[in-house]
Amino acid sequence: MDKLKALRQAMAARKLAAYLQPVHDEYLSEYPPACNQRVQWLCGFSGSAGTAAGMQKKAALFVDGRYTLQAKNEVDGALFEQHNSGDKTPEAWLAENLSAKDRVGYDAKLYTKNMLARMKAALEKKGVELVPVENLVDAIWADRPPAPSSPVFIHDMKYAGEESLSKRQRMAKQIAAAGADACVIAAPDAVCWLLNIRGNDVPCTPLVLCTAVLYADGRVDLYVAPARCDAAVQKHLGKDVALCDPAKLEAGLKALKQKHVLCDPHSVPVWFTQILNDAGTKIIEGENPCFLAKAIKNPVELQGMKNAHIRDGVAVVKLLCWVDRETPNRHVTELEISETLLELRASHEMFSEPSFPTIAGSGPNGAIVHYRVSPESNRTLKQGELLLLDSGGQYPDGTTDITRTMPIGTPTPEQIDCFTRVLKGHIAVALARFPDGTSGSQLDALARQFLWQAGLDYDHGTGHGVGCFLGVHEGPQRISKRGGDAKLSPGMIVSNEPGYYKTGEFGIRIENLVAVVRQENKFLAFETITCVPIDTRLVDADMLTPAEKNWLNAYHAWVLSKLSDELDEHERLWLVARSAPI
Repeated sequence: MDKLKALRQAMAARKLAAYLQPVHDEYLSEYPPACNQRVQWLCGFSGSAGTAAGMQKKAALFVDGRYTLQAKNEVDGALFEQHNSGDKTPEAWLAENLSAKDRVGYDAKLYTKNMLARMKAALEKKGVELVPVENLVDAIWADRPPAPSSPVFIHDMKYAGEESLSKRQRMAKQIAAAGADACVIAAPDAVCWLLNIRGNDVPCTPLVLCTAVLYADGRVDLYVAPARCDAAVQKHLGKDVALCDPAKLEAGLKALKQKHVLCDPHSVPVWFTQILNDAGTKIIEGENPCFLAKAIKNPVELQGMKNAHIRDGVAVVKLLCWVDRETPNRHVTELEISETLLELRASHEMFSEPSFPTIAGSGPNGAIVHYRVSPESNRTLKQGELLLLDSGGQYPDGTTDITRTMPIGTPTPEQIDCFTRVLKGHIAVALARFPDGTSGSQLDALARQFLWQAGLDYDHGTGHGVGCFLGVHEGPQRISKRGGDAKLSPGMIVSNEPGYYKTGEFGIRIENLVAVVRQENKFLAFETITCVPIDTRLVDADMLTPAEKNWLNAYHAWVLSKLSDELDEHERLWLVARSAPI
C-alpha cells in the first residue's frame, strides 16, 4: 500500500489522473536488469510482459494469456485489478475510468510511436491527454539497484560468421537507400549483432545495454561507458566506431540536426524522436535493417545453432532420464528439477547461462503458461500428473529453447488425447511446405486444427524467432494468430510450440526449434534442430496418420543417432526406449 500511496502522491504533484508503467524498460528488454524491474517492485508481478496502471482510487495490472494465472498468484487483487490484455487493454480501462481533460502520464523512454498510437486513439475519444513525464516509479524507488556495468566482450568470428565491418557496410547501404544519413538503433540486441559484441548486463541474454547511431558511410556512435571496453574490444571495434558516454546521448541526437535520420516506429522510443524533432531533424520512418538481417542466420550461425542443440539435447535427455529413475522411489520437487537441469547444462564448458528462467510445472502448475517455480509454489511431483519442462541455454554458438511434457506414472485418457492433438499440430507445422512470401501467421492454424476439432485452444503464439547467442525471443518472424509478422525466409529460426492447458489440472506443450530452409522445388520448409525425444507414453498411436507416425519415428531415429554416444549405459537404454518406433 505504501508504494501505491507514494505513486499517487507523485501523480498528484504532477496533476496526473493516471500513470502507466510497462514491464519492459527503456531498452524494451524482455528480462530487464534489477534496476529496471519497475512493475515487479511496484506490485510483485515477475512476468516478462505486462503493464501496471495507477489512478488515485484504482490500480490495475494488464497481462496477456500467458500470465493470467501467474499474476493472480503474485499480485494482491485487493490493490490491483487484474485483466487479460486480450480482453481489456490499459487504454480501454483508462477510457472507462477517466474524464475529459484528465492527464495520463507515461515515460517517453518506454514507449514507441506504435505503442502510443493505440493508446492515443482510445483516449482522445474521451478527451484524455497522454503526457510524457519522468519515470514516477524511479522517483519513489528509494533503494533502486545500480545500473549494470558488465565488461563488453567480443563475439568471435568463429561464432558470428561475418565481420562487423561487413555488417555495417551492408546496413549502411540500406540506410542510404532509404534516403537517410543515419539510423538510430535503440535495441541493444541489434547493436550487439551489428558490432559482434556481447555482455552480461541482463539475466538470460548476453546483452550490452547500449544504443547506437549508424551512419550511411558505415561509421557508428556507440553509447556505452568507454571504461567497459578494454583495449582488445576497442581494437575489435576499430576506428570507425566511436565510444560515447551514454550521458551525452541527448547531445549526440541534437547534433543530428538538419540530417535525415531513419527511425523504426516499432523499436525506437518516442524520447528519441522528440529530441530529434526539436533539433530540426528530418525523421524517416522505416524498419531498422538490422532486425531482418539478424534474424536470417548465416551458415556459420546455423551450424552453431545445430551444434548447440545437440549439446543441449544431451543435458535435457540426462535430466528426463533422471526424473524417470527418481520419481518412482522418492519425492522429487520442481525446484530440484530446475537445479538439476542447470547443473547438467553447466557441466559443459561452453554453457554460458539459461536462456530464460526454467519452467518446471507439475500438475496444476503446468497449466500456468510461464510458470516460475519458487520456494512458495514448489510442488512435489505426484503419480498420475504431467510435468511440463520448458527451458533453454545460452552457448557462444547458439541459443536453445525446448519444451517437453512427460507423465509421472500412468497418464489418464484425457491427458493422452490432449497430448496427441498437440503433437499432431506440432507435426503439421514441422511438415509444412510453403511458398516465398508466406508469414508465420498464415501457418498458425496448422498447429491448432486438431485442438479446435475438440473445442480446445491455447492462449499464446505457436512460435517465436530465436537469436544466435542473443535473445531467446526475437522478431520480426513468428507463428501467431496476431499477424503483422515478417515473411519467413531461409536462415530464420523459429519455435514450433503448440500446447494445451487445463486450469488447475495440467499443462501440455511440445516445443522444438526449426530452421527455415529452401527445398529443391523452390518452396520453403522447416528443418527441426532440437534433439530430444517426444514422450510416446502420452501418444495415442491410433490417432496418428501414417505420415505423422513416419515423421515421429524418423525424428526419434535421428535423435538416437546424434545423442547415443554422449550418454552413459543407463541413459542410453532410456533413450532407446523413448525413441522406439510406434
